Amino acid sequence: MTGFPLIIAFVIAIIVMIVAISKFKIHPFLSIMTVSLILGLIAGIPLVNVTAEDGSVTQGIANVIGAGFSGTFTSIGIVIILGALIGSILEATGAAFKPADMVIRLVGKKRPELAMLLMGWVVSIPVFCDSGFVILNPIRKALVKRTMTSSVAMTVSLSAGLYISHVFIPPTPGPIAAANTLGIGNNLLLVMGMGVLVSIAPLIAGYFYAKYIGKKVRAKDEADSSEVTKTYEQLVAEYGKLPGGFIALAPIVVPIVLMALGSIASMAHWTGFLFDISTFLGTPIIALAVGTVFGVIQMAQAGKMDKFYGVTNDTLKTVGPILFVTAAGGVLGKVISSTSMVDYITSNASVLESIGIFFPFILAAILKSAQGSSTVAITTTAGILAPLMGVLGLASPVRAALAVMAIGAGAMTVSHANDSYFWVVTNFGEMEPEQGYKTQTLCTLVLGIASMVWIFLLSVVFR
Repeated sequence: MTGFPLIIAFVIAIIVMIVAISKFKIHPFLSIMTVSLILGLIAGIPLVNVTAEDGSVTQGIANVIGAGFSGTFTSIGIVIILGALIGSILEATGAAFKPADMVIRLVGKKRPELAMLLMGWVVSIPVFCDSGFVILNPIRKALVKRTMTSSVAMTVSLSAGLYISHVFIPPTPGPIAAANTLGIGNNLLLVMGMGVLVSIAPLIAGYFYAKYIGKKVRAKDEADSSEVTKTYEQLVAEYGKLPGGFIALAPIVVPIVLMALGSIASMAHWTGFLFDISTFLGTPIIALAVGTVFGVIQMAQAGKMDKFYGVTNDTLKTVGPILFVTAAGGVLGKVISSTSMVDYITSNASVLESIGIFFPFILAAILKSAQGSSTVAITTTAGILAPLMGVLGLASPVRAALAVMAIGAGAMTVSHANDSYFWVVTNFGEMEPEQGYKTQTLCTLVLGIASMVWIFLLSVVFR
């Protein structure tokens, strides 16, 4: 199956998957894997590897599924494990309350959602959004207990803040790649400035949507004043003496600093040993491993090393289901990318050329929704857009920067089951998959639309 019928089949597959998970309570892992297999077979992926006369090999469905599964583990598996372990250590020692208190003193007890939103937005400039969520989740949970705020509202706020800077502001790879492809790679300061400006509208929209949805959906870890009998002070007192400022913050701050250093090294084109060591330490896996070491030091200082084995074991039990469901989402994305659907969308992009600045947004949104990866959607759309910049009236540097923003807005629309970030947010936010669609998926739709409306208004001003 190819062309438009394949797109119809994809839409039906997504609907079937959502119904299976939400209505029939089939585990997301089984639902996604089954839908991926059936969709792959319908799309014409062969049962076994097929070698063409020119020597090229078309992967069979089993190999495609295996590649999608293992690829997810390669990209984010260890990050999730180490990030969750850091979070468990911070909870075990009470260290998560330290940054939570700092945030409260900064923005006030009445605006924790805003604090989470802005914290996510800043952190995700140098750090991938999924890594950022895992790192900051302990602070989110501590703030929920500290302020008795809706856990869902805090989850959505953090997710939104992280996602906005992830798609708009270099040195995140997506915007950098798009800027280079569209001919403004040497003017990244312009792109960064435009990213900050464009972030205003989705940050506002994300904040109000988080406040709204927090009243409609309840997570498993929801704080309830009618159920909580201990005061915050009593809760803190149970941990004994909390870790000091630096050691409390180090497991979170050090990985962020190291990843930021890696991003700077790449963007500034460092060379030699300095580049190698910065890039090595800035790799999310290594950065989080260093953060874990600081977490172990934290437990030792708190005199709780006897609990370290149990904390590690409980963490692995917790992240196991998260890893497998996330990997299943990677399988769905891999199956789709192995079909002709993306090629069909790409080859028929000319149909959308007449709509100007909305063209990159719509194309990126289609590609994002189809295959799950924001970075892939950004880079693919930029490649299609490059020869059309003049036709679309986007050739000037400022207009090209706006095009990068429009691509980014589309690349966040929408996050659902084939996106690893969807499962990170849903599972670490302790929500059911159907709640994930009401929160993460709808929030990314709101963010994308708000961003694009704002970008359009800016395009009227910047000509």
